[in-house]
Amino acid sequence: MAMLTTSDLLRRVPIFSGLTASQMSHLSKTVVKQRFKRGELIIEQGRISGALFIILSGRARVIMSDRCAKEVILNTLGQGDYVGEMSLIDGKAHSASVKTEVQTDVLVLSHAEFVRCLAENQTIAVWIMKGLVQRLRQSSDKVISLALMDVYGRVAKVLMDAAQPRGDQGLLICDKMTRQDIAKMVGASREMVSRVMRDFEDQGFINPQEDGSIELNERRLIPR
Repeated sequence: MAMLTTSDLLRRVPIFSGLTASQMSHLSKTVVKQRFKRGELIIEQGRISGALFIILSGRARVIMSDRCAKEVILNTLGQGDYVGEMSLIDGKAHSASVKTEVQTDVLVLSHAEFVRCLAENQTIAVWIMKGLVQRLRQSSDKVISLALMDVYGRVAKVLMDAAQPRGDQGLLICDKMTRQDIAKMVGASREMVSRVMRDFEDQGFINPQEDGSIELNERRLIPR
């Protein structure tokens, strides 16, 4: 990261792909690079940060919690993703927290520069709108999942969404997912998720590996 200029880093972010050279030069002088350790909050639910955060490297979770500190994991973010735009647009507090899973590097864009970028470049505005629509669709999918699927179906969906194809060898979840993590994603207890995962393993739906990854048998991983 230290060997790359800020402009180099910005060019890697899709929402800035349409900037002209002069706009990129100006933006590179206004953004601030920031590093968060594992487990730190990038933004906090109920607060206003007044900035857009663009993830350069690392991984973070979008988490919503209630007054009893019960958490639900809404999404996982990685390189190129951004957070904080909803609060910048409506001026209200963040509806969820974003916590890092590993050391994460971000670019921080102030509210004033965010507004200026939207006004000067239609491409950025389109990217932001697409991002908002995508998150709305994800929220709709989650509502449908919670309302219409049982725990087996919800766990199966989470596993399928997290898996990546690996040639002719099926699907693989590379990042470690604990039972508690999955429970927070599907709105069930850790004990229930553990029971579902055991059933999936017994029936050949999943094959946990020693390194924490999980092999999936896509043809057999069918919600009940």
